[in-house]
Amino acid sequence: MSKHRDTELPILQKVSSYIAKHHLLTLEKRYLVAFSGGADSLALLLILKELRYSIEAIHCNFHLRGEESDRDEHFCAELCESIGIKLHRVHFDTRAYADLHKVSIEMAARELRYRYFEQLRQDVGADGICVAHHRDDSVETVLMNLVRGTGIHGLLGIRPRNGYVLRPLLCVDKKEIEAFLASMKDVMTGSLGQRYVTDSTNLETDATRNKFRLTVLPRLADIHPSVSQSIAETAERLAGVAAIYDAAVSESVGRCRTERGFSIEKILAETVPEHVFYAILSTYGFTSDQVYAIFSQLHGPSGRMWESPSHWATVDRGELLLMSKDDEEVLTEGKVMVAPESGTYVFSSSKKFSFLIKMRNSDFQPSRERNEVTLDAAVVKWPLAVRHIQNGDRFVPFGMKGSRLVSDYLTDRKRSLFDKRRQLAVTDADGRIIWLVGERTDHRFRITEATMSVLHISLRSE
Repeated sequence: MSKHRDTELPILQKVSSYIAKHHLLTLEKRYLVAFSGGADSLALLLILKELRYSIEAIHCNFHLRGEESDRDEHFCAELCESIGIKLHRVHFDTRAYADLHKVSIEMAARELRYRYFEQLRQDVGADGICVAHHRDDSVETVLMNLVRGTGIHGLLGIRPRNGYVLRPLLCVDKKEIEAFLASMKDVMTGSLGQRYVTDSTNLETDATRNKFRLTVLPRLADIHPSVSQSIAETAERLAGVAAIYDAAVSESVGRCRTERGFSIEKILAETVPEHVFYAILSTYGFTSDQVYAIFSQLHGPSGRMWESPSHWATVDRGELLLMSKDDEEVLTEGKVMVAPESGTYVFSSSKKFSFLIKMRNSDFQPSRERNEVTLDAAVVKWPLAVRHIQNGDRFVPFGMKGSRLVSDYLTDRKRSLFDKRRQLAVTDADGRIIWLVGERTDHRFRITEATMSVLHISLRSE
């Protein structure tokens, strides 16, 4: 290819302009190119090389198609050697990964591929990973999302940038890519028409995307020949609409935020409360069906909890509350820390309990701090323990005579379902709660005129 090839082939100028428009690549930086050996990734590799970007190729052998997988790897190695591009190769046992993680083969291949891409990018100091999605891929995504039922973002198609993943070919379609390769001389044989490999599974119609590619889009093209271009242009225009939508919804979410979570009253006062509600919960991994279910029960009784892969959600006293599954108090549920004698003990990475016995003197004053209590040491039976509260736990709140269920006490204190899950208790050798941590001591262990020695318990949170 000549130095002025970009003026001879419209596709080069088209891709160059698209890269500049979306600020995808610069000549001074290095990039990795995902290279399967197929027409799309080969075109991407050759176009970026011709546009003089600094690139290295990556090939993943997923070992899913027997000899065909090895054929593709050999082709990629031979081609990269012919044009002087460094090739990184990696092999995956994709089926074993899918079985281990209980995911589909397609999802397994995707997770393995992109995890390796990012690790390699960091290792070699590359500034991005270029993948060969083109306009038809984006159009298929729009149609699939439309059929499934989606919000505005699902109608934007594939975006040119997703973090370090870059897609310079979204401005061209499959026919343009094939025409570009057909116009070139094969870099290995010199004959007209650049060869590439074909993944036989792309010709099957069992996968949803392939059904759209091989069946739906051709039917739509019979009705409107430029359907792909029209859909792509519409998706591009919607990107601007989505930016305005996102800004408005972000402001709404900010108005609804409270110290504990989000105000239901304020959400319902927004212009389109359902969208605000979805914007909040989708951020935490909740599906549209879950969002609808929670929204429909906003005025139902408190106490119900919904679960996403990463969070729990509940509605409590007019507020939507969320708790991460990585919350340390959740991760320590079931843990029991035993203190056989005085000293400082680590319950978790952020919580330490100190137990100290002192003789009572004339200057003694009971602690009034939330995270420090003083009890009659003679009444307490060692060893002590720190644990989360359990169903059926009872104690005698300080100042009262009769015992109460801890759950009822916390409800009266307007503690949420999540607060109850986080609640710790200090118990003695008889299993009696001597301190509901941060809340109240048990009246039976109070300091009296007869108290000679005092047990000081303090919680230090970091």
